[in-house]
Amino acid sequence: MSNQYDDDEIYYITKSQQKRDAEAQQDIGEKLIALVPSQLAKIPMDDILRDAVLLAQRIRGKREGYRRQVQLVGKLMRQRDSAPIEQALHDVEHQHDAMNALFHQLEKHRDAIIAEGDSAIQSFMDLYPQADRQQLRQLQRNASKELQLGKPPAAARELFKYLRAVATA
Repeated sequence: MSNQYDDDEIYYITKSQQKRDAEAQQDIGEKLIALVPSQLAKIPMDDILRDAVLLAQRIRGKREGYRRQVQLVGKLMRQRDSAPIEQALHDVEHQHDAMNALFHQLEKHRDAIIAEGDSAIQSFMDLYPQADRQQLRQLQRNASKELQLGKPPAAARELFKYLRAVATA
């Protein structure tokens, strides 16, 4: 005697889980409200949600009105698929970390170019073929000469600026 419900799994969402999900959406809404306009422009959302977020940003100093507007943003978030918004928010929040990692990598390239010369220039050119080899060699010679004479690292800074310009172009 087989039960027709054996193969079908029924998932129940508890009231506590619903509250946790609602609070998570509310937190995402609060993060959206905290963004600056340039960051907010990178978030994919419809006009209704964007208007609600912008209004919340404008009335931030009004205690009760702001609280209600934040709740409205949370409600609007619950009515939408929040996955693309969460991904874009994650990207915006971690953009700074990515830039720091790039700068550390560029500092390593700069130090290697100053110390090793043409072989390090070639390894940088492999990564960034749009770089100008002649300019890299000139900057490397100036930085090496500065280092030998014990002068302040002005040419090394110029080399880093050039590497950054090439990498972020």
